[in-house]
Amino acid sequence: MQPAYALSTHSVDEAIFHVSSVLQVPVLILALLALALVIFELGGFAIEVWGRRRRRFDALTEGAEQARSKLVADDREGAAAAVSGVARSPAMAATLAFIVQHARRPGADHQINKALADFDFDAERRLARTRLLVRAGPALGLMGTLIPLSPALTGLANGNTRALSQNLRIAFSVTVIGLLIGAVAFGLSLTRDRLYGQDLSDLEYVAAVISDPITTEVPA
Repeated sequence: MQPAYALSTHSVDEAIFHVSSVLQVPVLILALLALALVIFELGGFAIEVWGRRRRRFDALTEGAEQARSKLVADDREGAAAAVSGVARSPAMAATLAFIVQHARRPGADHQINKALADFDFDAERRLARTRLLVRAGPALGLMGTLIPLSPALTGLANGNTRALSQNLRIAFSVTVIGLLIGAVAFGLSLTRDRLYGQDLSDLEYVAAVISDPITTEVPA
């Protein structure tokens, strides 16, 4: 007769086995969704890089100085047009429009600083998607690898080589997908972090130039 604790241990083992078996299909679906998401992010990244291909510091300086001259003349529409070519994303364009609209007005410094902080926060929010995939991809790959190993070992013990090969094929395939998701997402996160940091730096430069109280005197 088996001890009571042996029966309880066997019941716990069976429960864990069934739970992990039930998780197999959701894990595979999530891995495919994560792969689709990282492909979507890769396409968005290609568009972002294409929009930044013509960034030049001299054009940035020229646009900021023209915008400052227009603001000194109280021509905000002209100032907005002067910096229109600086924006390389919709978020950057919206922040530039806000800066031009509020610059050189009483209390504008606090509003501009808040707009820049919101831009940085929005950039961090966009980065959070790929940063999540950096961890989620390998985690899903590991889960998708370990879950089929149990039935694969069972098939090996029973001499069922077909079940063994099928489960091992699933396990190794999910491992590759998980590692691919993590590697691509890591590269996207690193590059986007640099791009968004550069955008924030350009916005801060434009805000500083157009808010500069020192203006160039034009000889009579």
